[in-house]
Amino acid sequence: MGMKKFIITCLLCWTCTITMAEAKSWSSLSSEQHEALAPLAQEWDKLPASDQQQLLNTAKGYARLSSEEKARLHTSLPAWVKLTPAQREAAREKYKAFQKVPTEQQEEVRQRSK
Repeated sequence: MGMKKFIITCLLCWTCTITMAEAKSWSSLSSEQHEALAPLAQEWDKLPASDQQQLLNTAKGYARLSSEEKARLHTSLPAWVKLTPAQREAAREKYKAFQKVPTEQQEEVRQRSK
């Protein structure tokens, strides 16, 4: 199998896994997941399983975040889940572009947005 076919097969399997993911109730989450996803407690059970899975993946890295990063995550989560898929993709692209900007300029932008 060529590399291109392999990648397409992997993407299709990944997509099927996400779309077939089972929804998890808030009460079934661990205490660490509760802490990371606390801002979504009230709406968690209403979220599509695919969104829940992506958020659970995000929660895996929560313990490694600084307290400032944790606060920023908690502030942004409610707004993020309200975005449409197209708006989320646009935000991801904007983030990727921002990561290519020199660190000094990134810091200037962060200071201006406070």
